[in-house]
Amino acid sequence: MSWLFLGLAIVFEVAATLSLRMVATGHRRFMPVVLGGYVAAYAMLSLVLRAGMPLGVAYGIWTAVGVALIAVAGWLLFGERLGRLAVVGIACIAVGVLLVDFG
Repeated sequence: MSWLFLGLAIVFEVAATLSLRMVATGHRRFMPVVLGGYVAAYAMLSLVLRAGMPLGVAYGIWTAVGVALIAVAGWLLFGERLGRLAVVGIACIAVGVLLVDFG
């Protein structure tokens, strides 16, 4: 169950962050998604921890996957730059999380 909760935490956090970008550009109607998404993301993360996943692993995966998804979504949805160096950075984050997970 902890992996399901972690996946939901990531989805809620990414949705909230993308909606925050919309709010920042003047689309205030996305504010409930921002607030609800962050509350739901942290609620799911607490369930992950309650299910026994170590904090370092849960938080590492949550942030790494979130950063990668936000970077790609920003590129696809908002035309933000996603250069080679950013892709290498995302790969480094992923490797780092794997090292923490297996360490």
